[in-house]
Amino acid sequence: MPRALLFVLDSVGIGGAPDAAQFGDEGSNTLGHIYQSCQEGGGDLAGSRKGPLYLPNLARMGLGEAANLSVPGSVGWLGAHAEGAWAVGREYSAGKDTPSGHWEIAGVPVTKPWTRFPDTHPAFPKDLINEILAQSGLPGILGNKHASGILIIEELAGEHIKTGMPICYTSADSVFQIAAHEEYFGLHNLYNLCELVFELTAPLQIGRVIARPFVGDAQAGFQRTGNRRDYTVEPSSNTLLDDLSQAGRHTIGMGKIGDIFSGRGLVEVRKAAGNMALLDLTIEAIDDLKEGGFLFANFVDFDSEFGHQRDVPGYAAALEAFDRRLPEVRSRMRRGDLLVITADHGNDPTWSGTDHTREQVPILKLGGNEWRSPSCVPMSDIGASIADFLRVGYSGRGTSLLVQ
Repeated sequence: MPRALLFVLDSVGIGGAPDAAQFGDEGSNTLGHIYQSCQEGGGDLAGSRKGPLYLPNLARMGLGEAANLSVPGSVGWLGAHAEGAWAVGREYSAGKDTPSGHWEIAGVPVTKPWTRFPDTHPAFPKDLINEILAQSGLPGILGNKHASGILIIEELAGEHIKTGMPICYTSADSVFQIAAHEEYFGLHNLYNLCELVFELTAPLQIGRVIARPFVGDAQAGFQRTGNRRDYTVEPSSNTLLDDLSQAGRHTIGMGKIGDIFSGRGLVEVRKAAGNMALLDLTIEAIDDLKEGGFLFANFVDFDSEFGHQRDVPGYAAALEAFDRRLPEVRSRMRRGDLLVITADHGNDPTWSGTDHTREQVPILKLGGNEWRSPSCVPMSDIGASIADFLRVGYSGRGTSLLVQ
């Protein structure tokens, strides 16, 4: 029995969302603007990449066609489209964050917006912070504002180490993020604190609490580690993963997938720090995936390391590094297997601010059954198509793209 692989390239949007203006993102286009910047020399990275964006393997799966269907003329030559099928995914959830994008892909759009903290200083309600301090015994918190994770760690790490107070911040997403040093604060202490904050923010309808551990010192610099953990509210109904697990199928979640779905519907969860390390692990997991099984992977570096940091050269280099390794993935696929590559939202590195951008996403398909002609479709059609391909009853939204 064939298997299905679903790769989410976190934040690799292709612009063109019809409701982008409602999110302040009209004109944003993650892939298109990276492509244009590289054409103009803005994607050059000393000692690494140079020149136009080159993604021949993704192009063969139809990335250029999808991008130009979403925003006509947004990219030029990425390579020839020679195989597979492609479409453009459109999000209907009331948000542009990671859980809403992934849940919709798996058949459960988020129709009611989660609560977001205001872009003020302080950002968090006083009563909430007082309760966190009372129950945790902490002397206080640092930050308490909207911020980029890397920048606020650089700003406050020294004070954090000196005082023992965690660094708390948020963004345009429904999220409460807590950064702390793995050695001086303790990884276990950070996780315990996040569990407490997750309980206390539940009545406020906050979507996620994220543990952001880091290491280092003032002399060598501070670096976030791969021990990030997301505490996420559970989907409101069955997702593709639930349907597959209830049918007795082997399901493997790679990277953040276990956190995004609160562990539901997964037989195994495997994690690694960084796109390339996770891809190594994913290739091993493909070998282990049983007949009729499903592997769901999220490659987060595009978003966390380059989109939020507004780093065009780094983003371009990461895309090219992933593209170069696609043949390794294909070599592990068995006859009849299905591979789908998509994204969950945008994060245009040329855009103002440091938040996600409301964009459409590519849907690229290799192997499996024939799909209908390319068009703009709901992102939930991905989940419906995978369930149809694996011949499992599907309880989510969406319509299969398979030709009947």
